[in-house]
Amino acid sequence: MARRVWLGLGRLLAVVTLIAIVIAVLAFVQLRRSLPLTQGLRTVDGLGAAVNVERDGRGIPTIVGSTREDAAFATGFVHAQDRFFQMDLLRRTSAGELSELLGSATVELDRSFRRHRFRAVAERVVRAMEGRTRTILEAYSRGVNAGLQEQAARPFEYYLLQSKPRAWRPQDSVLVLLTMFIDLQDENGDRESARGALFDLAPAALAEFLTPVGSQRWDAAIDSTTYTQPPIPSSDILDLRQRRAAASGDAAIRSHPFSDGVFLGSNNWAVDGTHTNHGAAMLANDMHLGLRVPSIWYRAQLRWNEQGQAYRLAGVTLPGAPAIIVGSNTSIAWGYTNSYGDYADVVLLELDPGDARRYRTPGGWKSIESVEEVIRVRGGDPVTEVVQWSIWGPVLGQDHAGRVRVLRWVAHDEAAVNFNLLDMERVVELEAAVELAPRCGIPHQNFVVAHRDGDIAWTVMGRIPRRVVPGDRPRSWADGEGWQGWLLPEETPAVIRPASGRIWTANARVVGGEDLAKIGDDGYALGARAQQIRDRLLAMDQFDEHDMLAVQLDDEARFLTPWQQLLTRVLEDAGDTPSRSEILSFVRQWGGRAAVESVGYRLVREFRGSVVAEVYRGLTSSVRSQAPEFDPGDLPRPEGPVWALLEARPAHLTPPGYAGWGEFLIAQADSTADRLRAGRSSLAGRNWGERNATRITHPLSAAVPFLSSWLDMPRLALPGDSWMPRVQHPRHGASQRMVVAPGREEHGLFHMPAGQSGHPMSPHYGDGHTDWAEGRPTPFLAGPTTRTLTLLPRR
Repeated sequence: MARRVWLGLGRLLAVVTLIAIVIAVLAFVQLRRSLPLTQGLRTVDGLGAAVNVERDGRGIPTIVGSTREDAAFATGFVHAQDRFFQMDLLRRTSAGELSELLGSATVELDRSFRRHRFRAVAERVVRAMEGRTRTILEAYSRGVNAGLQEQAARPFEYYLLQSKPRAWRPQDSVLVLLTMFIDLQDENGDRESARGALFDLAPAALAEFLTPVGSQRWDAAIDSTTYTQPPIPSSDILDLRQRRAAASGDAAIRSHPFSDGVFLGSNNWAVDGTHTNHGAAMLANDMHLGLRVPSIWYRAQLRWNEQGQAYRLAGVTLPGAPAIIVGSNTSIAWGYTNSYGDYADVVLLELDPGDARRYRTPGGWKSIESVEEVIRVRGGDPVTEVVQWSIWGPVLGQDHAGRVRVLRWVAHDEAAVNFNLLDMERVVELEAAVELAPRCGIPHQNFVVAHRDGDIAWTVMGRIPRRVVPGDRPRSWADGEGWQGWLLPEETPAVIRPASGRIWTANARVVGGEDLAKIGDDGYALGARAQQIRDRLLAMDQFDEHDMLAVQLDDEARFLTPWQQLLTRVLEDAGDTPSRSEILSFVRQWGGRAAVESVGYRLVREFRGSVVAEVYRGLTSSVRSQAPEFDPGDLPRPEGPVWALLEARPAHLTPPGYAGWGEFLIAQADSTADRLRAGRSSLAGRNWGERNATRITHPLSAAVPFLSSWLDMPRLALPGDSWMPRVQHPRHGASQRMVVAPGREEHGLFHMPAGQSGHPMSPHYGDGHTDWAEGRPTPFLAGPTTRTLTLLPRR
């Protein structure tokens, strides 16, 4: 009997094993079928003439077509085959349609974005398009759909989600662009609301002290303007000595970017032809964004003819859009950093006392509009979100005083959202590029351009609102104080052919005075990173591409050096204990860089974050008690105020709970070490690399953990940090690096994390990752062709 049972179980196990093997083989075969086409001939609908897609050894396509429209078609085709799931997520994010694909886990995220009604914005933008731009966008959409149709199997993510891809429309490319507005700008008016609460609830002198325009120590504007730190409030304005100790463990403040330094941004700079050995200007650009798999960018080269002119473009594209985002057209090379100017205002509604749905406008009383947005949920019932809308934009809710706030944001206006960037690819003159930039409807960027004849320039790309009053804090617009159209290109701040022969931007203030007033301040970065870049550029006279890359990879800790010196003095003056002796030994040997092996760097950085958070906790506690939604982390650039206090050490502003500044600082040193030890006997091993190991993941790996080793990039401990050119964090950093002189693209350099393909079975899923991580130079242009796919029009 027992033997028969065992035999039966053995046969059952064999059958189950065989079934599992068959399923695995079928899954493997199906996954292989969803790999992109890279060679042969394909006849497709919607193409005007034959196009060759020539791929090099890393899968980078060179698209050679007869017209720009056919090149756009082929770009859509390769985007769809390599990256469609990424494109789908990008369009669904701004539209608030993720739950239709991903289920209930994203409903709240969809709710938050539905208030912007971006699907309606995209429809209006496409209706307003005409001419060449619309033709290119329509050709791109046809190419995307042809790429989906020609794939033997749908992208693998849709098998895991038990879903099917939805066809692409021109409106979807606009939604991809709008997702970048969300990524790069403040879609909820948080920073402006925080400033408003501070000025409403704190003494004016304290509010001014905590919102400096700049920092004399760290300013690095290219026009050399500086601003002084407002004075420390006197004891008759604010005295913290009578307050009890602040509540401990306010992690929401300590982990906020204002103390941690994680900052969505970028670096770019250029040197003119007098500082290169070939006479062409040279551009460097590394855009700092969230790191993911696949990479946000997709490398491509485009070639076509137009009215007898041959065009050649190289750079990166954004899957979902047909344009070269940054790159070179052989006459000019261009790159971006996020400008952090003020492109949205919080408006306070003046409500009718007799009817809370009516509000006063310059044109009389109007009623708040209610619009029902239906959110489809995979595997669940639809969710209805009621969006309230005013003539200025969506209702955000009430502030600390019960006033209704709405958001006026450029991203809601079809006049400020467009694909005019497509015209940059045909620009051959420097002034023409500067004039075009303010007409481009993208999230506002510091646009730096280098010309093959040796000239360089900076301006702001994106449409800037013309303001009647400053947009620094919420106010009513009922009396007509809103925006009055847009600045003209000739009114937009610009620097052309600077005398120094150098331009640099790094998300900090670029200009001052009237130009700064036009751009505004929505939390631009401290100038430390820009200053370090400026100093590197001014220290040399002649540059080649490798010199520029060396600046991109610079991890010297100049910004934290004063903090290292302060922590050293604090520990030397404190009572000697084994713990403090250990801290001091590491801090003294910190190395002055954000190096993987440095324990001292991590201690200094953590000490700074603790000090900044605790100082701001004490200074803003009364504001937070009256406005629970207020987050001091939304106040920009705390370095100036904190250092003013550390140098003066006013007794009346000692953080609550401490007898003096000395006691406060040694307490922060001790608590920093205690947190890092976390029960260990020693700080050895708690180095920066442990903290700064990459976590570059696929969107689905968290939901399907057993696939993470297959889908995600390997964890790597990397050097770099926020306040230096080599920006690096576990999930944030250089999404690309490029160095190029227009007309000399064959000498250019390029890095990108992960690889070209979004398919984990492709050899190009991560084949550029090690070079990016190690900073090893790779060519800007694609290499020799290894495979060619020819797309033919169906006749």
